[in-house]
Amino acid sequence: MKNTEKSAAQWQEIVSEKDKEIAELRKQVDWFKGQFKLLQSKQFGPSSEKSVELEEQLSLFNETEALADLKAAEPDLEQIVYKRKKQAGKRELDFSKLPTEQIVHELPEGEQVCPVCGGKMHACGHEVVRRELRYVPAQYKVVEHVQTAYSCRNCEKNALATPMKKSKVPAGLIPGSGIVSPSLLAHILNNKYALALPLYRQEQEFQRIGVPASRQTMANWVIATHERWFGDFFQRLRSELLSNEILHADETTLTVLREDGRKATQKSYVWVYRTSGDSERPVVLYDYQPSRTGEHVKAFLTGFSGFLHTDGYEAYHCKLPPDITAVGCWAHMRRKFTDTLKTLPKDAREKHPAQTGLRYCNKLFELEAGYTEKRLSFQERFQARKEYSFPIAEEFFAWAKNEYDRNPVPKSAYGAALTYAVKQKEWLMHVFLDGRLELSNNRAERAVRPFAVGRKNWLFSNTPRGANASAVAYSIVETAKANGLRPFRYFQFLLERLPVGTSADDCAPWNDAAQDLCR
Repeated sequence: MKNTEKSAAQWQEIVSEKDKEIAELRKQVDWFKGQFKLLQSKQFGPSSEKSVELEEQLSLFNETEALADLKAAEPDLEQIVYKRKKQAGKRELDFSKLPTEQIVHELPEGEQVCPVCGGKMHACGHEVVRRELRYVPAQYKVVEHVQTAYSCRNCEKNALATPMKKSKVPAGLIPGSGIVSPSLLAHILNNKYALALPLYRQEQEFQRIGVPASRQTMANWVIATHERWFGDFFQRLRSELLSNEILHADETTLTVLREDGRKATQKSYVWVYRTSGDSERPVVLYDYQPSRTGEHVKAFLTGFSGFLHTDGYEAYHCKLPPDITAVGCWAHMRRKFTDTLKTLPKDAREKHPAQTGLRYCNKLFELEAGYTEKRLSFQERFQARKEYSFPIAEEFFAWAKNEYDRNPVPKSAYGAALTYAVKQKEWLMHVFLDGRLELSNNRAERAVRPFAVGRKNWLFSNTPRGANASAVAYSIVETAKANGLRPFRYFQFLLERLPVGTSADDCAPWNDAAQDLCR
């Protein structure tokens, strides 16, 4: 009998262990279901993080009292604005920046006769009936540099030896590559780095029109340009970048096939650094590195002191020197809660506690939009944040810590959001240290996007030399765009000046010459 009771107890213990295992497996299944829904949402759903706010959000933050003295005074006079209805099918198009050619249509000579008296009629007015946009295909032409030889007629008749002189011919852009010109190389660079057209597609187009330019030849031109001129020019832009007090940083992956000591399948990285919105000389730089270690950030930012907008990656927090203050991204914080809600069934989203976290984040962004709309100065924004935004952020973190402590956080999207909030509080709160700081790191994320689009087209770099050349070319493109310049014109501008010794300062995108010729 004693053996039977012991056997029953053992079976009970086994059943209990199995129940725990089943419960844990169910949690894992729920987590995988949530991840599957999240991936579906990212692949097929809208990318916007805007959410429909619930009515109780207003009472949650006591909005009327909090914003009473921020609201602008109502106008004394009623303003009535009339809008004229557009004609169906008509659109107002602005062609002011394009050259215009007029085709004047006239009556045949024989029809310019008055139907009343039979006299000769004359043109008494013109009216533009239609404006159409005409495409003129790109044109390639061969430019031959002809050298002239000179000799002396007198010496030809009387002297034993005839002296000869030859005219000077400017050196080619790249020695040994006679066909490449600044405009051709600017066109190739613009196609790849501004329009995401890989070299093999450009090679195909060149073949169709009979231009002998292979992808390998073009790749060699790009690398040679980087090593001869663009690399030094990049350092000038880097010096300008580091002279700012506020920067943004982010990173993305890159595949490099032939890298010493590394497999082709290992990930390399391109780090993005850019100036903030208040900079008068915008700079966007890309830095290729074989890994994601924070030492690369520390090395690139040598000489910089100030605020650095980042995401929650640990390297930005533990590898930066003390004179650089990392500022967290509230857009990343909000995204954790939106991702949580995306993993849930629609009928369960409204009452889920993740909605509370999302409301807190949305309220901070609404306040920021209000500060911008009112065109507050940086000091005024600092004071407004201190009075209105800071208390909401403090309340948010108190709520998140309570949620985090009250429930042992399981492996779930909601648990990840709470963990992120608790661990990132220090850096997220740094946004309140200066009125010039921004609530998100979206500037850096937008700067990553052009590189990511290009990467989908050309897929990989063959060698580190090519990766470095590509990073610098993207830096020139995005810095040109940030300064209001057309990338093709700016590439041509640089390739016409840097090889003949024009200084980097005189070629900077904010320089008057660049603005006049490339804007």
